[in-house]
Amino acid sequence: MSILEGALLGLLQGLAEFLPISSSGHLNLFQALLNTQLDNQLLFNILLHVGTLIAVAVVFWKDWLAMIAHPIKNRTLVLLFVASLPALIAKIVFDKQLDYVETHNTFLGICFLATGAMLILTQIFSKRQEAAGREKQQVGFLEAIVMGCLQAVGMLPGVSRSGSTIFGGVCARVDREAAAKFSFMMSAPAIVGGLLSEGKDALETGIVFGNDLPAIIVGMVVAAIVGYLSIRFFLKLIGKASLNGFALYVTLLGILVIVLQAMGILTDPPAAEAVSIALQGIG
Repeated sequence: MSILEGALLGLLQGLAEFLPISSSGHLNLFQALLNTQLDNQLLFNILLHVGTLIAVAVVFWKDWLAMIAHPIKNRTLVLLFVASLPALIAKIVFDKQLDYVETHNTFLGICFLATGAMLILTQIFSKRQEAAGREKQQVGFLEAIVMGCLQAVGMLPGVSRSGSTIFGGVCARVDREAAAKFSFMMSAPAIVGGLLSEGKDALETGIVFGNDLPAIIVGMVVAAIVGYLSIRFFLKLIGKASLNGFALYVTLLGILVIVLQAMGILTDPPAAEAVSIALQGIG
């Protein structure tokens, strides 16, 4: 993988992790189109997520400090733990299946379409709740569980994690700004959990970066910088602008992916074959 490819994938990760368009879906799509050669696709994607984790830590540093300084008085830390449970359970129960889906593009187009549908529903529900004056300004335990369940759905490439969790928050009658902030903070334990899981597997099988290391480092740095800017941008946008533009984009992208797959132009990235063989050996 070249440094330019690493920078491009880092740019996609930084943009798509916080804009509701699916970072994992875009990474899979462009890795396939660019025919990116990687020894460990899952670990590389997780390391790009570490870049966006840095962005979350920087943007919300005051919130993190408040949670650490007052872990009992500040409920956010407990709520983040509760919200992380559904995805953790899904990872434990469907580990091999998720590894397969994360490195194969079979359902990528369908998942992009699902993201578009959720964004449209988010726009409709939030407008209705705002007009009725039923919006909540804070996330509670019930809202955290609902958003956590949607985060588990967001583990599928093509389903936006931020888009699905914001949709879950709005379904639980949380206003879009509060849902977006909590959604972004939810990404931190999810990324740390993914890093520990994939890092453990990589250590057991042996971490091999080879000549990819410079490109990976560049990708992480770009993902951190672009992720920071994306969070700032989307937090200002979410309360004022419509999500229909994002919905239209991922819907058209989903249709395009399905067409490219039908034509045989879009296939799985090279690393997927190795992962598929490994999973068959485990099964």
